[in-house]
Amino acid sequence: MASSTITTGGRHYFLLVAFSLLSSAAYGQLSQEYYASNCPSLDQIIKAEVDRTLFTDQPPAGGRRMGASLLRLFFHDCFVQGCDASVLLDDDLTKLIVSEKKAAPNDKSLRGFDVINRIKGEVEKACPAVVSCADILALVAKQAVISLGGQGWPLLLGRRDSTTASMVQASTDLPSPNSDLPTLIAAFDKKKLTAREMVALSGAHSIGLAQCANADKTTQQQRCSNANSNSLLPLDVQTPEGFDNLYYGNLPNKGLLHSDRVLTDRADLRDLVRQYASNQTLFFVDFASAMKKMSEMSLLTGANGEIRLNCTRVNYN
Repeated sequence: MASSTITTGGRHYFLLVAFSLLSSAAYGQLSQEYYASNCPSLDQIIKAEVDRTLFTDQPPAGGRRMGASLLRLFFHDCFVQGCDASVLLDDDLTKLIVSEKKAAPNDKSLRGFDVINRIKGEVEKACPAVVSCADILALVAKQAVISLGGQGWPLLLGRRDSTTASMVQASTDLPSPNSDLPTLIAAFDKKKLTAREMVALSGAHSIGLAQCANADKTTQQQRCSNANSNSLLPLDVQTPEGFDNLYYGNLPNKGLLHSDRVLTDRADLRDLVRQYASNQTLFFVDFASAMKKMSEMSLLTGANGEIRLNCTRVNYN
């Protein structure tokens, strides 16, 4: 067919370009408008369900703290195999899947799975077998930040969901709340994220609570002295339910986690913390830029993944 239709160099070039475009379409192209035609109500569903979770549903299933949990869930997904919804998979012996939920950084601390499953159910009603769980995770994290007062970021859509999980990688690649600064920098560098982007992403701690068991052992004992290890304390002592820059003003003295406090251990990063503390616009811009970059790590498209019908398990074909 090619030999009978390609007659000139120019036409040959034209057909190669056309074939390339067709191939790209077949294997998936990421776009901010990916669902504009096949799921036009997606943004409306995401916003309605996230706002319901944050402002209508009661704890522990909802409340503003869940915004931090949903953001953390996305972070823990992207740092393991890329942003592919692998963190949502349950154990499945028939598919040799060992869930990342059981890894030490996730076990008994990662929340929001039921929220994602509920939102996936609503999306499936409107647009069956169209929207991946990976895209839902990304959209929900972005909307949670916006709904709590932060700034959004351009989000490429069209991801596919992984058919594998890695408990091993979840156990090794996710930074610990007890990490020192060199360890944190190395963990982010492994994901091609700079130290500046690390400090900006740490601003996610502007919202949410953490267990006293994870608090800095040398400086935060007084705050936890009358509480047991399961008690929760705000990561931002001033506005833990609103996304803003006040978290940086807490550092280092009132940083709950050791990994928060050490962000000021290096002179250039200490200066950056001061800049974010005094300039919320700068923090919002840098946070949005870092989130966009993180959201595009090792994405699956086309035949390299699938659109799970249930976020907790792979499709059975």
